[in-house]
Amino acid sequence: MSSASKTKNHLLLLYDRPQEPCFAGKGDKNSVFKVPNNFLADRYKPIGVTLANRFGGEAGEEIEIKNISLPKLGEITSLGRHENFSLFIPKHRRLAGKLINIFLGMRNIDDLLSVCVYARDNVNPYMFNYCLSVCLLHREDTRDLDVPSIIQSFPDKYVDSSVFVRAREETSIVPEDSRTPIVIPRDYTASDLEEEHRVAYFREDLGINLHHWHWHLVYPFEGAREVVDKNRRGELFYYMHQQVVARYNSERLCNHLRRVERLTNLRDPIKEAYFPKLDSLVSSRSYPSRVANQVITNINRELDQIQVDIDDMERWRDRIFAAIQQGYVQSESGQQITLTENEGIDILGNIIESSILSPNQTFYGDYHNIGHIMISYIHDPDHRHLESFGVIGDSTTAMRDPVFYRWHAHIDDIFQEFKATIPSYPVDQLTYQGVTVTSVEIQSQGSEKNRLNTFWQQSDLNLSRGLDFQPRGPVFVRFTHLQHQDFNYRISVNNQGSAKMGTCRIFLAPKFDERGNQFLFRDQKNLFIELDKFSVNLTSGHNTIIRSSTQSSVTIPFNRTFRDWDSSRPQGGDELAQFNFCGCGWPQHMLIPKGTPEGFNCQLFVMISNYANDHVEQDVSGTCNDAYSFCGLKDRLYPDRRSMGYPFDRTPRAGVRTLQEFLTPNMRVQDVSIHFSNRTVRPRGNNNNSNNRNQ
Repeated sequence: MSSASKTKNHLLLLYDRPQEPCFAGKGDKNSVFKVPNNFLADRYKPIGVTLANRFGGEAGEEIEIKNISLPKLGEITSLGRHENFSLFIPKHRRLAGKLINIFLGMRNIDDLLSVCVYARDNVNPYMFNYCLSVCLLHREDTRDLDVPSIIQSFPDKYVDSSVFVRAREETSIVPEDSRTPIVIPRDYTASDLEEEHRVAYFREDLGINLHHWHWHLVYPFEGAREVVDKNRRGELFYYMHQQVVARYNSERLCNHLRRVERLTNLRDPIKEAYFPKLDSLVSSRSYPSRVANQVITNINRELDQIQVDIDDMERWRDRIFAAIQQGYVQSESGQQITLTENEGIDILGNIIESSILSPNQTFYGDYHNIGHIMISYIHDPDHRHLESFGVIGDSTTAMRDPVFYRWHAHIDDIFQEFKATIPSYPVDQLTYQGVTVTSVEIQSQGSEKNRLNTFWQQSDLNLSRGLDFQPRGPVFVRFTHLQHQDFNYRISVNNQGSAKMGTCRIFLAPKFDERGNQFLFRDQKNLFIELDKFSVNLTSGHNTIIRSSTQSSVTIPFNRTFRDWDSSRPQGGDELAQFNFCGCGWPQHMLIPKGTPEGFNCQLFVMISNYANDHVEQDVSGTCNDAYSFCGLKDRLYPDRRSMGYPFDRTPRAGVRTLQEFLTPNMRVQDVSIHFSNRTVRPRGNNNNSNNRNQ
């Protein structure tokens, strides 16, 4: 390894045990940074020489840190070392943007390492982790570094707080080779007396919450414009969250619950309670709970520089709805920006998830983000009890809370209001001349056709890199998650013309509503979850397409969701260069809804669309594309010219009441059933394990 590469890899040690100072041992080699005395936090400056001698003597590797002229951190340090950090809070977002720009502005890797070592021990640990990750993903000279999953650094954001007491006992008493995984119960936040707990396995799934965190790394709110302004960013915000709500609704129907109720009125009591059972190890405080029927009130929190009334939210909402009806938004300079058929959704996304790309943040406000904040401070809106925000106020934990889905069902409703104003797809924008899908079938090993099988699986995860001020050595937790048996799609297509290319689009939706009635298309279209999208070569005549569920354009493999530095990191080349970005994606183990023991009836939809109308001309060699549906392509255009969610993203054409009436010859629907078996597959050894799906 070259000295430059070695120096670059030292940046990754800054993720290890994030609250322990840099001069304490890091990583498997017990590496110690030789920190210049003026870099140290004020607490350690008077005893710098003593600390260097103490920790340097125990080091397996000493890393020289170049003593550079340090940038002024200024107000970045106003967020204390022991406070929680949230991307939804405008002040925190602004501070993070400043730190990201400092990191991006460093001339070379040596200077970047120096300023990161200095910042790490002087700024908030959560904010540092986020800013360093955004920096490594976006700097040209660090894009081949593997950004570790945040669960490695801050397991407290994902794991039952009672685990950490047992982890201290395990590391202090039990020898490394005798340690056994600490088992996290599947039901630890509530009992079955709470109706909403039926879908806790979805909301509290570690992979789903890690997906939400990583998406916001790839698509930050603040920072240099070239970091924020990615192709179709606003539309991706709409589509990724629309799909999350659609998936959640499928899970609710599988568990005999009604579809999620939109949170349209911020003045109504929030009937859902939530007790997260999480502690912040940085702030040494529990994430606050919310009891049933609490009411949102105006926020006035001087510490967070947030003063916002419900009136403000209602005004922003009404202005957004007015813009949709008028067909244009107004820029800061008073210019009218038309909400066009194809680009309008992107503009709206950048307004609703307000970032530096919003054309008029003053007028349209910060609706989505402040909604998160108002709900998250429902228990202490004026800071009189010195409480921090609830889990919905943090992008790493927000999806655990039932009200997250109610809020996003409302946000999606705004987007659907816009979609209803643009023309429906006429038949000629749906059909593909000469192409007919003649049959669709799902094949699972050892199972009857068109049957999907789900079950519970246990997996192990090493938390040791995030356990500050504790003895070294591995500490595994064992958690239970939903899993499905791998399956193949078998699609038969007849092409009456010459050889051509098509785009195969695969979706799945429930067939029946809460009352057992078959869905009308206008309701069902918003429940279709995307399973896959890929290009196909069609020869003249009959074609058979075989596609594995593991190849989905939506998901990333289990080991990439929970990757660690040692076992799953590519060895080099383009594969490694794309590894960080590819960490963004829906977890493969949650591709399919849970189903029911008797079989949950769904409709599988397959469409072959015209590749010539879909294709984006660009070089994607060396670019990861296994989860582009939700995350796009790294440094490229979104690889599909169609609107995200096509063909289900617009109101149906006149005369279409049912899915069957919507179909054109290049589409096919197949009834399938999802069968859940209430059994648990246990892991083979103390490693992340995804090899049991075919059991």
